[in-house]
Amino acid sequence: MAYPQPEDPFLEVQTDVQSTLQTTRHLFSSYLRIRTLTTSATSPELQQSRAELRSNLETLSTDLADLLESVSAVESDPYRFGLDVAEVQRRRQFVKDVGDEVEGMRHELEGVTADTHVAGHGASRNPRLPRPSDFEDDNHDDDDPYEEFEAQQQATMMAEQDEQLDGVFQTVGVLRGQAEDMGRELEEQGHMLDEVDRLADRVGGKLTVGVKKVGEVIRKNEDSMSSCCIAVLIFVLLILLILLIVL
Repeated sequence: MAYPQPEDPFLEVQTDVQSTLQTTRHLFSSYLRIRTLTTSATSPELQQSRAELRSNLETLSTDLADLLESVSAVESDPYRFGLDVAEVQRRRQFVKDVGDEVEGMRHELEGVTADTHVAGHGASRNPRLPRPSDFEDDNHDDDDPYEEFEAQQQATMMAEQDEQLDGVFQTVGVLRGQAEDMGRELEEQGHMLDEVDRLADRVGGKLTVGVKKVGEVIRKNEDSMSSCCIAVLIFVLLILLILLIVL
């Protein structure tokens, strides 16, 4: 399996894009909030928020174009660049996902800007934006873009947290299973050691008794004939002990 090279320009730009995208999301949320609360299309705060958001969107568009060009360059022969097909597909999907999100924010920004521009020419006597409360009766069922975006962000965060928790639970389950297996193995080894100790004690006791009996026989029989008998008895005793141990 091929892996990305350590110094991969795509990964460096991807990191910058992720950082810029996170900042842009906050700017977009702030822009929607300001746009919802403001009463003037020429509000300095609204114009500044719109300018900052537009600047970030342009930066993201430029970076995404570079990333897309990079993907197109390597997808014909990814293994030549130390990549595999799955990694190339992941990169193209990343560019698509970020591009869709950027286009959504740009559509929201440019759509409102165009509507405001047309309204300014068609109703020059009233250059102010309508208050949010003016739409409560007529468009009561319309969703607030700011609330919808915040809800999407919360849902994404919750999904990521659920995945992380699932990973933690799986890791804990694996570790617990390994600990239980180790405990059973240690318990079995303990039983085996206890059995060996019992066998050793039993054999040692029998050897001690046999040696004592042989000593008593030696002391009682000092002549040569007795010594021969004793030797035979010792030999027989050793054979019996060996057979006892084996059996």
